Amino acid sequence: MNLCYDGNVLEELLRLLKLEKIEANIFRGQSQDLGYGNVFGGQVIGQSLSAASRTLGPDFQAHSFHGYFMRAGDATKPIVYTVDCIRDGKSFVTRRVVAVQKGAAIFSMAASFHRGEQGYAHQDPMPEIKGPEGLESEVEMAKRLADQIPPAILEKLLCKKPIEIRVVNPVNPFDPSPMPPEKYVWFRAIGQIPTKDAAVHRYMLAYASDFHLVTTSLYPHGKTFWSPDMQVASLDHSMWFHREFSMDDWLLYVMKSPTASNGRGLNIGTIYTRDGRLVASVAQEGLLRPLKTT
Repeated sequence: MNLCYDGNVLEELLRLLKLEKIEANIFRGQSQDLGYGNVFGGQVIGQSLSAASRTLGPDFQAHSFHGYFMRAGDATKPIVYTVDCIRDGKSFVTRRVVAVQKGAAIFSMAASFHRGEQGYAHQDPMPEIKGPEGLESEVEMAKRLADQIPPAILEKLLCKKPIEIRVVNPVNPFDPSPMPPEKYVWFRAIGQIPTKDAAVHRYMLAYASDFHLVTTSLYPHGKTFWSPDMQVASLDHSMWFHREFSMDDWLLYVMKSPTASNGRGLNIGTIYTRDGRLVASVAQEGLLRPLKTT
């Protein structure tokens, strides 16, 4: 499915993540083409968490998941999600999800859900970062750099997006300069989400959490996802949900890469509400493979 169309792209994303139930604990999701050549990893993450969420009651909400990418997904084909209901406890519920395409597993996830309870609370403070007002959106950047972008990719980049992204400290994707391995991104849904169901907002955040994270580890090396001499891909993705939030409101994604070695880069992310509440933490290792360009 291509999100370049004149309808409500936010509604379309919600339908994409909701999934079709085809059997007990088996779901099917359509794919979207964002111009990366393969299925966007965040789509498979969000759909997997959605599938797991469909097998339990509303008293339980996801508090963590850990996933592994095993094969590239075909953006022209649907994906089938099978959910293994490993454990249903009084306080915690555990699910295992396998995403299958063309008869082979492309992603697996272990997810844990928790019934909310009272307890101690503390958090790291949100860094002092300028707000989203006045920052260039990704679509605006694509328009500014249009003469450097291949037409087929430019069409995807200029599409109306369901999630608006504004990078505080961007690099030119086609002429990057080395920078510290830190990135700050504001994002939110482009319109009001017509539900207060926390599960929907969580799997939407899981979807959005894959944007920009892996390339943070390329900042100090003067490379980007679009560098012709690089192969870049997500290898795994873990996430923890700490507090309630709404995807309707601006969220700040703070990303840092503490290390890169052996063709891999580790990236750590924390996500804050506009008023400074820490709502989620993310960790991801990505493939950073230099290619021979002879």
